[in-house]
Amino acid sequence: MTKRTWLITGVSSGFGRAMTTQLLKAGNTVIGTVRNTEKIQDLVEKYPDTFISETLDVTDVPAIHELVNRVATEHQIDVLVNNAGYGLFGAAEELNDDEVNKILATDLTGSIQMIRSVLPFMREQKHGQIIQISSYGGQVAYPGNSMYHAAKFGIEGFSESVAQEVAPFNIGMTIVEPGGARTEFRYGSANVAKLMPEYNDNPSHDFLKMLDPANGLAPGDPQRMAARIIESVDKSDSPLHMVLGSQALDNTIATLEKRLAEYKSEKELAASTDFPEGE
Repeated sequence: MTKRTWLITGVSSGFGRAMTTQLLKAGNTVIGTVRNTEKIQDLVEKYPDTFISETLDVTDVPAIHELVNRVATEHQIDVLVNNAGYGLFGAAEELNDDEVNKILATDLTGSIQMIRSVLPFMREQKHGQIIQISSYGGQVAYPGNSMYHAAKFGIEGFSESVAQEVAPFNIGMTIVEPGGARTEFRYGSANVAKLMPEYNDNPSHDFLKMLDPANGLAPGDPQRMAARIIESVDKSDSPLHMVLGSQALDNTIATLEKRLAEYKSEKELAASTDFPEGE
């Protein structure tokens, strides 16, 4: 592995913690952001020369710009990993305004602003890699998860567009779409709306079974997933979309094939709205 400097958001747990640990063991430098520094104090003590802890709430846009401008002036940022985020479960009607605004600010706007902030530095240094942690929920939607899907579908569209804009500057983009993994994201930090009895026995509450470990653990190994993400940076043929987990890939392919078949069935309808030839 080529040694690099990585800027990673949300390193206190989950993929962020797994990636940070593996990268530091391999001799890389990691600038890791957290909201609570107590959770990563062990890394600060073990890697005093290569782990730089920064406090950041990714919903604070001015703080994002200040942080990136400061650390990118002091260090050459080779890789940005947008990892900070959380899940929010509940039917759309069950969510309150604060919950809607917070998840969009965290999972969507925060990632957008991190990317926008780092691009001038990567463009000037003529290289860089952006890893956007999304989810296969950025391609496949389930009931009871509408705002999470809104954020992930949104960041994928943004990332696909930006990937084309920055490719001429030798800046790469990888959108990582993990399936279910045994992380705090699923079994600890996920937020649940105030559930309404009207939605009992409704598909919107199926997520309750998924959040209960008694119904079986998620198949994804966060350590293996983190390793695959890290390895992608050294590959010249790394895909724009990288699905992690066989179950996630199967569900994604099935969903996209169904969507494609639906679009193909609409050729006559689509053409019926064009001006007739010659007009």
